[in-house]
Amino acid sequence: MTGPSAWMMTTTWDGSHVALLVAMWAVMMAGMMLPSAAPLLLLYGTVVRRRQDPMSRVYLLASGYILVWLIFSVGATLLQLLLRRTLLLTPMMEIRSRAATAVVLLVAGLYQLTPAKVVCLQVCRSPLALLTRHWRPGAMGALQMGVEQGVFCLGCCWALMLLLFAGGVMNLAVIAALTVLVLVEKIAPAGLRVRLLTGIALVGLGLWRLVY
Repeated sequence: MTGPSAWMMTTTWDGSHVALLVAMWAVMMAGMMLPSAAPLLLLYGTVVRRRQDPMSRVYLLASGYILVWLIFSVGATLLQLLLRRTLLLTPMMEIRSRAATAVVLLVAGLYQLTPAKVVCLQVCRSPLALLTRHWRPGAMGALQMGVEQGVFCLGCCWALMLLLFAGGVMNLAVIAALTVLVLVEKIAPAGLRVRLLTGIALVGLGLWRLVY
């Protein structure tokens, strides 16, 4: 938390610092989530090329996807400021309370086991289904499909993103691990099984943190 990151150690969050924090979350979310959206973007690019439509629509699809995560970034920033204000968050952006950490782990783990997670994950794992069932023509159609895919992706991964508060928002190891986990869930053949095992592991870890 030195050098370029020193601005996050401030105790006074004015407009410029909040804007920087939102930008940090937005860049981090784009970096973590766009790799898992690559199959959709590549598939849509192939369709656009065959239809001889402007390739700029691929960027519109990606923009719609990122827009959803930008909105999430605003919410994550507000949550971070709330936790910092209530002294639940350390200057290193980790939750200082074992009980609060346990709650985050339990929420993330239990959501992994819900039908809502399964539905959203199945949509994210089937980009062809989105394009065939929810195709929308034109530039606005591309943007709308990107937003729709982003909403399902958010429904799939929002609880996992909360783990950043448990492990440290700026912890590169946690960021890398979550990026790989999201990618495996959405792309690997055993993604649904990984979701189940991860949920069980997180619930177990949360209970351990709660007790010990």
